[in-house]
Amino acid sequence: MTMKLIGDRALVRMYKSGNDLALAELIRRHKDKVFTSILLFVKDEILAEDIFQDTFIKVIETLRRGKYSEEGKFLPWVLRISYNLCIDHYRKVKRTPTVTNNDGYDIFKILKFAEDNAEERMIKNQTYHKVRKLIDQLPSEQKEVVVLRHYAELSFKEIAAITNVSINTALGRMRYALINMRKMIEEKHIVL
Repeated sequence: MTMKLIGDRALVRMYKSGNDLALAELIRRHKDKVFTSILLFVKDEILAEDIFQDTFIKVIETLRRGKYSEEGKFLPWVLRISYNLCIDHYRKVKRTPTVTNNDGYDIFKILKFAEDNAEERMIKNQTYHKVRKLIDQLPSEQKEVVVLRHYAELSFKEIAAITNVSINTALGRMRYALINMRKMIEEKHIVL
C-alpha cells in the first residue's frame, strides 16, 4: 500500500513505531497549507520558513515524547502549533504589553507575567481559555485584528499595513470584535 493512501492517524502511529517515511509523508501532505498559513500571518517568506521548520521540530518532539493525543486531527493540531509560534515571535518583537480598549478595560490583563500564587494562575488560565474561545468565534477579519493587536502587540498602523486595509478599517474591525465579544459574554452568561 502506498503512503499516499494511508490516513494521517495511521501515519502518526507508523511514525511512533519507528517508520520515518510516515513522517515524511505527513509533512509532504500538509506542508503547503501549513507554510501558506504562516506566510499569510507573518508576511515574510524567510521568517515563515523559520517558523515552518520550528513547527515541525515541535511536532516531531511532541510525537517522540508520546504527548500527541490520537484525535484524528493532525492538520489542525499542526496549524495550532504554527499559529502559536507566530504569536510567540511577535511577542518577542514587542516587549511591553499595553492592552486597553476604548472603555479603559484591560480584557487581556491575564497575559501579564507576574509571580502569582497557584490559585491566581489557575483563575488567569481559565480566563485566558474563555477569552480565547470567544476570539475563535469571531469573524476572521475581526479575529485577525484582535490577535495582531493583543497577542502580537502590533499598533493599528502595523495591523493596517499587514492586512492591507486602512487604519480606520482596522480600528473598526477591533471595535466590532469587542462588541461581538461583549454580546457573546452577555448571551452565554460568561464570567471572566
